[in-house]
Amino acid sequence: MPSNPVLTPSDETSCVWQEGGWHRWANRVPSPNFGPRPAQAVVDLAVIHSISLPPGQYGTGAVHALFSNVLDWNAHPYYAGIRGLQVSAHFYIERNGSLWQFVSCDERAWHAGRSHYRGRDNCNDDSVGIELEGLEGSSFEAVQYQRLAQLLRDLATRYPLAHVAGHEHIAPGRKADPGPGFDWPRLRGLANLRATDFPAI
Repeated sequence: MPSNPVLTPSDETSCVWQEGGWHRWANRVPSPNFGPRPAQAVVDLAVIHSISLPPGQYGTGAVHALFSNVLDWNAHPYYAGIRGLQVSAHFYIERNGSLWQFVSCDERAWHAGRSHYRGRDNCNDDSVGIELEGLEGSSFEAVQYQRLAQLLRDLATRYPLAHVAGHEHIAPGRKADPGPGFDWPRLRGLANLRATDFPAI
């Protein structure tokens, strides 16, 4: 699969958005798992997740397959427990910093599930879901933080981004990713977004 380098500061001045909420610098793999956002939705939340398939194994291509509904359910014993699952995220950042997009940010990806944050339910309606290749509770690569911070800045140029949270914060007790291995202060410093709320960690 192709990869792309982390954007440099000079890249921030170029137009990073193409038609219909697609990021110009992301590798595009359209997922069938999406739907329209509610008419009055205000996309002001970015939700950070972590994922690896099989858990703890990286670079397998299985996450792309899962989001595209082409995962071979018989390829690993773990997949029996998620057989038939239809999910997606807007973005996926691999361990080497490669950026992938599966759903237009103007559409509703299926990443949050049952959720509540900043006084609202159903966070899929008005959030952008970003998956990091990693294991819940483990650490992440420096290049992933750099890519994620850049992506958040890019999102803030198109949407009224006001909140950044983990899956664990919007679905406490049900989800625990990205987990204690994720460095929120580091991301907050790198992203340098004004008037944006991050978890108080």
